[in-house]
Amino acid sequence: MKKVNLKISGMTCSACQTSLEKKLNKENGIYNATVNLVMSNAIIEYDESILDIEKIEEIINSTGYKSQGIYKMKEEKKKGKISLIIMLILTVMVMFISMIHMTPLPLIPYINPVEYPTNYSVILMVLTIPILLLSIDLIIRGIKNLFKIKPNMDSLVTIGVLSAFIYSIYSTIMVLNGDYSYVNHIYYESAAVVIFFIKLGKYIDKENKEKTKESIKKLIELTPNEATVIIDDEEKVVNVTDIKVGDILIAKPGERIAVDGIVINGYSTVNESFITGEGIPVDKEKDSSLIAGSINYDGYLQYKAEKVGEDTTVSQIIKIVIESAASKAPISRLVDKVSAVFIPIILLLAIISFSYWIYVGESFDFALNIFVSLLVISCPCALGLATPLAMMISTGLLATRSVLVKNSASLEKASKVKTVIFDKTGTLTKGKLGVSEIINFSDYTDDQLLGIIGSIESKSEHPISKAIVSYCSSQKIKLYDVTDFKVIPGYGLIAKYNNLDVIVGNKNLMHENNIDISVAEVSFNHLTKNGSSILYTAINDRLVALIGVIDTIKDSAYEVVSKLNDEKINVVMLTGDNEKTAKYLAERIGINKFYANLLPQNKKEIVDTLKEKGPVIFVGDGINDSPSLVSADIGIAIGNGTDIAIESADAILLGDDLNRLYDFIYVSERTITNIKQNLFWAFFYNILMIPIAMGILIDYNIILNPMIAGIAMTISSITVVFNALRLKRINFKRKKRSKKNEEK
Repeated sequence: MKKVNLKISGMTCSACQTSLEKKLNKENGIYNATVNLVMSNAIIEYDESILDIEKIEEIINSTGYKSQGIYKMKEEKKKGKISLIIMLILTVMVMFISMIHMTPLPLIPYINPVEYPTNYSVILMVLTIPILLLSIDLIIRGIKNLFKIKPNMDSLVTIGVLSAFIYSIYSTIMVLNGDYSYVNHIYYESAAVVIFFIKLGKYIDKENKEKTKESIKKLIELTPNEATVIIDDEEKVVNVTDIKVGDILIAKPGERIAVDGIVINGYSTVNESFITGEGIPVDKEKDSSLIAGSINYDGYLQYKAEKVGEDTTVSQIIKIVIESAASKAPISRLVDKVSAVFIPIILLLAIISFSYWIYVGESFDFALNIFVSLLVISCPCALGLATPLAMMISTGLLATRSVLVKNSASLEKASKVKTVIFDKTGTLTKGKLGVSEIINFSDYTDDQLLGIIGSIESKSEHPISKAIVSYCSSQKIKLYDVTDFKVIPGYGLIAKYNNLDVIVGNKNLMHENNIDISVAEVSFNHLTKNGSSILYTAINDRLVALIGVIDTIKDSAYEVVSKLNDEKINVVMLTGDNEKTAKYLAERIGINKFYANLLPQNKKEIVDTLKEKGPVIFVGDGINDSPSLVSADIGIAIGNGTDIAIESADAILLGDDLNRLYDFIYVSERTITNIKQNLFWAFFYNILMIPIAMGILIDYNIILNPMIAGIAMTISSITVVFNALRLKRINFKRKKRSKKNEEK
């Protein structure tokens, strides 16, 4: 049996994915085929003695879709990175050759523009041409947008780059013809530098988009490919795609639930944390619901399929992530907005200026000089640097503060945030169970009881068991061997310890063994009030202790919520946990608004509702958070969270310090202020210099040639660079968001 991953084109909706998948799975020789709309691929396991790749591709093509050969996403990404590295090397060489004669550094023989203008011109031309060829996609896009009368940043870049390059080619030809004065009219470095930085930004943006695809891929991998179905009283392993509503399935210990269903027989505990976000496994018995992808821990479950295929909870989460990603509108950049007006005006002014000077009797060279100077001085170097440079510096600064910004648009939005939504488990809490309290009803000391209970719990892999064993270890309590150990799925544990009959588990296990628990009623209410899970312990048919186990609150949660409240930012907590636990935690932390008993779909709906009142930040760490992370204006993942949450997010907080969220918001405001300053200078520079480039001050003997225009353009860019570098000096110790932001 062989496996092949084919790239598929032509799929536009989930129906396309389903129809192709069914077609492939019906073919003789194909064991299993999984088609992914988002990744645009099909993973096919087949019998190579019956089929080969060519035949499989024929089957795909016969359905109206098209196989584009072996899926090579990594190779394509590698190719893009190699192109960028080549561009970087060539750009550095162009800059070095162009600028070295302006520095006190020793000149390289044979490329001195004064002594060897021909060598100098030709070498720069040869180095620049491949840079432009590697950026041909951007140039073609910019030209197409011009012809469509929809100019954007690509169009602005294309005009500036091609103007500098074409005029440099003209100057090179003149140098080759013996007119060495044209060596001062070569601007290859302008074309190379501008196009490189724009391509770098495009590459980073593309990489961020690929992360969303990877997160969806991991979601798909949560559900098993095969499941055990009972057919005519016999167990049969089938492909998950063949399961129908009403089929009876079984889940053995350690297996994942294949489809959403309802238990018809058996007892067990099931880990649904990837959906609910809560680390405590849920007891399952007859009539309990099951969610596809959740893990069956210790019991045997027989269940009936209720939702299959695209209707399962996991499939719905995938659908939500896809739709939210597609509907997430990018920030309208000021540069792109003005480009639609700016570019036609520049072109018109350049043509008018050229025509005017020809009309009044000036030479063609003079008119061409004016034409190119105007285009060069309007080249979007400063405009192109204004936003990305500030973003780059800010993201680097935040990285030193343990905040990784994956999407620069999130920095733009965060300055206007109205609401911060926290997931509870793993975000506000540590996501790890700990012993909250021990209530002793016996003559044993607490340490003696913990030694007995811990010894039994050490035989179990249940998260509550691990929490108790960990607590015993921290208290240096010695554990011993036990005998007659038995797991009662969904209830607890039974064992013998030094000839003592010990029962450890939930209230139902006590009732099953006729243990009187009336003495614990007040203590039970006390522990449940703070959201603890309760573990009962009985020795020789007598209740001896209650142990409360709870997820502990992070220290930084109190601090960041207090800061956000001071800034008049709404703080909301979402959780899949019960109302009582949610209320207790919210009150402890200082959060006034919370929602409990939520599924991922519910969380996403609340995010969408709150977005109507202003920009929303969602902070989470689990798989179940991915729809909300993508749907929010800004999704922020905790760095120790799941890969899916991290890849769905716009930014990542490394470690557990939630104060870094406040740093992120603060830096965002400073960054936006800096960008506005940069854009003001860039536009002011253009408004001031364009009339001069047109020759309006010729009566005062003030006229720009392309060389001076290039220098002026460089000065403008340097001004923007130095202003952006001021962001590195942000003082976090004195940080306080502006009053203006509080009033937004």
